[in-house]
Formats: sequence, structure tokens, C-alpha cells
Amino acid sequence: MTIKQSRTSAQEPQDLSEIIRIDEAKVHDHLHGVVRKTVQEAFNEMLDKEAQEMCNAQRYERTEARKDCRAGFYQRKLQTGAGEVEPNVPKPRYATFETAIIERLAGLLESYHHKAA
Repeated sequence: MTIKQSRTSAQEPQDLSEIIRIDEAKVHDHLHGVVRKTVQEAFNEMLDKEAQEMCNAQRYERTEARKDCRAGFYQRKLQTGAGEVEPNVPKPRYATFETAIIERLAGLLESYHHKAA
């Protein structure tokens, strides 16, 4: 009975650099996409909250205190420090939806991006 010995023994150092290879560009792109998505979701949540306050009711809620109802949304492109995002800006049926959130946050994100760089 013959036992074949492997090319590397426990005493020989192995080159492990080829086992795990990390593509830093892909990791960077993925993280950048995650940050951009998170920024867009934050914009959407804040705009939704502002629309609820303006209408005096949550989406689909029927109350006598309701001042307006929604007629969908439109997307607005914004350049931020996290890249271009397209938040959903609510459209009220009767009133004009004016928000300072987008301009304020876009400015804050831009200034934060410049400080971090």
C-alpha cells in the first residue's frame, strides 16, 4: 500500500494570496451604491412625513381634519455628495407642495462630502 504525499506539507509555507482576492473597485462601487440608496430612502421618508403634515393625514387615511389628498409623486434628480439620487416628491391634489428639505439636505450632504474628502 502506497501513500502519496501532497506537494505541500504542514511545514512548508503556502501562498494564500490567490485564495481570496478582493476587487477594491467593486467593493467601493457597491458601498457607494448602498450609501446613495440610503440617502434616497432618507429623502423619501422625510418628504413623505412633510406631505403627511401638510395634508393633516397619513397616506390613505380618511379623517374630517384632512386638508388635502395626494395625487401621486414625481421624481426629482438631485446631486448630493453620495451621487445622484431621485427622491419621490409627493404631489398634493389641491395645494402646492413646497419643500425646503431637498435644498437643505442636498446642501448639508454636499458640505459634508467636501469636509470628508
